[in-house]
Amino acid sequence: MPLSRLSECLVCHAELHVCRLCRFFDPHKPESCAEERADPPKDKQRANFCEYFQPQAGAFQRPDDSTANRAKAELDKLFGK
Repeated sequence: MPLSRLSECLVCHAELHVCRLCRFFDPHKPESCAEERADPPKDKQRANFCEYFQPQAGAFQRPDDSTANRAKAELDKLFGK
């Protein structure tokens, strides 16, 4: 689904053409971008003009509760709570 630079979420009005929603976003890479030809903007959460932008489904999904509960249980076991 192509998004224009001005596209916003219908619910919260957050900008959608942002690095953090792109499939090339990788916080472990230099400039947080896996696309070598891109010239990434400084602010990864603001709309930009990147020509390599490709939206990624589930970019901001939270981990499900069972994962969080398992992690908490492991920590409790580790620290004897």
